[in-house]
Amino acid sequence: MLRTTPVRVLDDRDVPAVLEILNRDPVANVFVQSRVETVGLQPWRLGAEMWAHSVDGEMTGLCYAGANLVPILGDDLALRGFTDRARRQGRRCSSIVGAARMVQPMWRLLEPAWGAARDVRPCQPLMVATAEPTIAPDPLVRRVAVDELDVLLPASIAMFTEEVGVSPVAGDGGALYRARVSELVQAGRSFARIEDGRVVFKAEVGAVTSTACQIQGVWVDPALRGQGLSVAGMAAVVGECLRSVAPAVSLYVNDFNTAARRAYERVGFIDVDTFMSVLF
Repeated sequence: MLRTTPVRVLDDRDVPAVLEILNRDPVANVFVQSRVETVGLQPWRLGAEMWAHSVDGEMTGLCYAGANLVPILGDDLALRGFTDRARRQGRRCSSIVGAARMVQPMWRLLEPAWGAARDVRPCQPLMVATAEPTIAPDPLVRRVAVDELDVLLPASIAMFTEEVGVSPVAGDGGALYRARVSELVQAGRSFARIEDGRVVFKAEVGAVTSTACQIQGVWVDPALRGQGLSVAGMAAVVGECLRSVAPAVSLYVNDFNTAARRAYERVGFIDVDTFMSVLF
């Protein structure tokens, strides 16, 4: 008979086992893997808990539980274990995000306890590019300088509000969001085309490991959309990422955003999986 252990919170002793699991799909797991590689698994450093479900000593389920709830690995039994723990704790996350095949059953079990979400995006193609784009890159797209933070910030706020549906400056006046944008700029992971003190295109590299990186926050000034800025801009960002950041560049996009999907395909991205997001 299988002997099932309850869900447990991992710590730094479990880092090798967790990284072995994350490395099975480094593109899908780039966000969580970047966090674990950087700070380990102690919850106070990770800013989250890593939950594991095991059967007969084998780790059969893994879930990141922080500001985002991210199921990484799990059969039905493991996902039920994670769902039970999340339900008992009450909702502490602002989203559930990850492979649709795991997010969908978790959300089906959690919704009766947590109530309706603000938005559910059930089909978000996960895309990856591993070759230099054949599209000519925008030569004006470059890394944002540290002293350009105040130029970048309004565009970042506009992007976040448009994409997520709420402003990132609500609540604390934007202090946390400004700190996150500043962190990416200082790390050389924020790219933009800036004309006369105005951002016309931007994108950030939100997560990085040695094998993959993930682009987020792609935005074009609404007054300039439809002019090809996103295609040439993304070609510049992807090319630089492949040269200096990681050998695989990923992102995920809403299935209904056909214009963005076409732009990414022109740059060389292909679909490799389907994500799902539940936003609160």
